[in-house]
Parts: sequence; structure tokens; C-alpha cells
Amino acid sequence: MKTAFIVLTYNRVDTLLQVLNGLSRQCGESHEVIIADDGSGPASIAALNKALPQFNCPVSHVWHPDTGFTASRARNLAAVSSTADYLVFMDGDCIPNPRFVEAHTALSEGGFFVNGSRVLLSESLTEKILDNEVDINTAHWRDWLGWRLTGDVNKLIHLLQWPNAPFRKEKKFRWRKIRSCNFGIWRDDFVRVNGFDESFQGWGHEDADLVLRLHNAGLQRKNGFCATEVYHLWHKENSRSNEESNRHLVTRRLHTGVMRALKGVDDALVTDDVRVTRLN
Repeated sequence: MKTAFIVLTYNRVDTLLQVLNGLSRQCGESHEVIIADDGSGPASIAALNKALPQFNCPVSHVWHPDTGFTASRARNLAAVSSTADYLVFMDGDCIPNPRFVEAHTALSEGGFFVNGSRVLLSESLTEKILDNEVDINTAHWRDWLGWRLTGDVNKLIHLLQWPNAPFRKEKKFRWRKIRSCNFGIWRDDFVRVNGFDESFQGWGHEDADLVLRLHNAGLQRKNGFCATEVYHLWHKENSRSNEESNRHLVTRRLHTGVMRALKGVDDALVTDDVRVTRLN
């Protein structure tokens, strides 16, 4: 099985490099890394090329022009450029835990998608990580306990690695804790539902829409707690001006049985304004 790790980014090369450093320690010949760039500027791209860590797998950069928050299009373009059997979507501010790649591989199963888990980090701890004062992936459990006591992390469940934990599988759609920043799916299933729906405008709920359509297509959700955690670096919240209208769009679709995105991977063609570059 070949797995692609698709990392969404936009003008935050400092956090992106932390994510890539985490992946570089785990990825091998059966993997590929694709940076889904939602329109970063030349300075960010130059910094990425200069500081890219060494990988034992191909790393590609898929870029399209900045036209606002168009994460769905960036992810769809990256998926179209991949030849992998299995896709793991990530955000460029979510550092994978040291067993992330192994855990997603173990949880992959026909008829299921994997909804990953995350640990939220404080602003002060994030600053230490970005200043390279802290290597989050080599932290001892005592460090984590201290950070929990000081409020620098929101939970410690990731310290319990339990890949075969019961109660992972869910048959029904539910809104709670859907994570496009940590999401595994078979490529064939992703293509079957036409990927992320690019008709969603701005931030919010395009991930819930994908999960709803996957359920309508007969797939089940498998939760990745105690296995697939990522460490979510602190940042100011994005504008959520379209959140309510996007939520209403998903709500209207709840009982329609819709499976395919109105505008998705079928429309995500690599055109003249899209650049696909091999970085290593």
C-alpha cells in the first residue's frame, strides 16, 4: 500500500517545517508527501525550498494562486497529483506524533475512513517549538504532565498508545470532532464522492460535508484516538464569516442522500495557473 500525506499550508513555512520534520522521521519508500499550497507567496516558497528536511520518499509542492480561503481546492489538486492508494490529509500547523504514520497504516481498512485526533498547544509552548527550544516529538511524559498542569496542552490521552482500542467504529454521521487536519481515506473512496466540495466558501464544515457524503456512500467512520494524534500549534483563529452558511449547507444535505461534491476532484484539473513541483 502506498500512502500520501497531503499537508495543507498558506504562508506559514515556520509551522509547515515543523510538520515536515515530524514526517521526515517516519516516511519511507511506500510513502509520498504532497504540500497542498493554498497560494503562499514567493518568500514562503523560497524558505520552504531552502529548509526542506531530508526525506526517504518523494516530496511534491502543489500550488495554485491565492484567491482567498480555498482549502478544498488545494487539497483536491494535491489528491489529483497523487498516485497513492491511501490519502492522509493534514494541516501545516499539526505536528504528527512519533507513531503517526504507523498508526494510520494500522487503522486503514476497506469500507472505513479514519477521523484523527489532536492535542491543542498553548501560545507559549508553540513559540518555544517554533524557536526550536522544544522538540515536541522527543518530549518525556513528565514534560507532558508539566504542560498539562500549566495549561499548555489540553489533554494527555495521546500518551496511551492503544491501536486496537474498542469503540472506534461509528455507523452514523455525527458532527462532533470531525478533523480534516488529520483524516485518512482510501483514494478510490475519495474519488468516488468527488473529494472535497469546492462550492463551500471560506472557512468551515467542508470536512463535515465530506464525512456526510462518505456515510451516504456506505462508508463508516473509524476514530483515531490513542494512535493518530497530531500536536496542533496555536494560532489566531481564521475568519469564520461563512461558518454559519456553510453549516446550513451541510444541514440541508443531511437527508438528501447526496454522495458527490458539486465541484470536486473531477474539476480539479492542473491548469496553467497550477504548479506541481518535485522538491527532492
